[in-house]
Amino acid sequence: MAHFAKLGKGNIVLTVEVVSNDIATTEQAGVDFLNTLYKTRDVWKQTSYNGNIRKNYAGIGYSYDQTRDAFISPKPFASWTLNETTCQWEAPVALPDTENRYNWNEETKQWDLDE
Repeated sequence: MAHFAKLGKGNIVLTVEVVSNDIATTEQAGVDFLNTLYKTRDVWKQTSYNGNIRKNYAGIGYSYDQTRDAFISPKPFASWTLNETTCQWEAPVALPDTENRYNWNEETKQWDLDE
């Protein structure tokens, strides 16, 4: 199955639709099918669960960055930066490598143990 993200104003993902691989033999074929189905001329971009198309699987509220040709999730915290290779947000401090659960504390810029 092929997955397509519908883009709205500001290239924000509004929805993700599934199209049979028999129909979506190319990205354009999938886009044409969806626009015919919904009788629209919307902008659709193909996405994939395994990230081999446009870096990350598109989710509602994600943005499509045309320059990077990537879907990027909303920035979770002001202090986090975008990894240009993965197009994923990273904390300024690495998550501790333990089996414990942690929550990011934006005020202290540290990971707090989730008790």
